[in-house]
Amino acid sequence: MHTGFDDFLTLEVNNLHVDVLTGIYSEETHLPQPLRISIRARLRIADHYDPETPLSQSKNYMDLKHAASTALPEGVHFTLIEAVADHIIDTILMQDDKVSHVEVKIVKLALSERGEEIGITLGRGRK
Repeated sequence: MHTGFDDFLTLEVNNLHVDVLTGIYSEETHLPQPLRISIRARLRIADHYDPETPLSQSKNYMDLKHAASTALPEGVHFTLIEAVADHIIDTILMQDDKVSHVEVKIVKLALSERGEEIGITLGRGRK
């Protein structure tokens, strides 16, 4: 009997604060904008995880953090935050073929006046 619940593993890195040249504001001021970036990466799952399961059966969280920070090209102006999300997704999918889907949420902190979260979520699966 199929219950509709499939096994899955999602690695998450949430609420990274990253300054990125993006949008009209950066275009006018040449200053980066503060973004809050969260990443969810769906991985091909192992049959079982026990105390001796090696890291190769999962993925290092720091790879996700790297994709949203040090892997972003320095000095490049991204007109759209969608392009920032796509760059992060491409980086993660290239890092590891165990990753089947990546979702990136970006909140533009400069637009938030009362704690609202204004931004996008972009998800892409491996093609």
